[in-house]
Amino acid sequence: MTSTETKWQKDFSEEALAAGIAQAKTAAQQAEATEPCAKNAYYDGDRQLLVIELTNGAIFSFPPHLTQGLQQATPEQLNDCWLDASGRSIHWESLDVDFSIVGLMTGIFGTQAWMQEIGRRGGQAKSPAKRKAARANGKKGGRPLKTATIEDLFFSSDILQSFNHAELDGDRP
Repeated sequence: MTSTETKWQKDFSEEALAAGIAQAKTAAQQAEATEPCAKNAYYDGDRQLLVIELTNGAIFSFPPHLTQGLQQATPEQLNDCWLDASGRSIHWESLDVDFSIVGLMTGIFGTQAWMQEIGRRGGQAKSPAKRKAARANGKKGGRPLKTATIEDLFFSSDILQSFNHAELDGDRP
């Protein structure tokens, strides 16, 4: 028997099946008790926010333009969303967009590349306040230097290393 054949051999006995079902039920109960579940989701056109109401009474909302696949959607498309039976994911069928509730709540609004692009664009933002701060810093000689604390100096210096070596050798400074 080859290693490939052994990988595909599973125990399909009644006992193994019952144990697998019990394990799945336990995992589902734990997820239900610890993960946020949505009971309702809709688009609030007045505030231009997607709103997700959770079963624990909390409400989570976010602007759709931050979310991959929703940035160009019409209000009608945004409102045409549905939750899965467990309340753990939200779907926009017409846009072919799906997100987990936990992911959205932790700020994951798309793929890693999408999130990096959002960060890159945010860093390039120009505003009157940013322009004013840049001019003020330029008059002072440029961007202010980072001020170091005593802890920064101590922990980055040779003093800490010599203290640690002396302590390891049994000597106390």
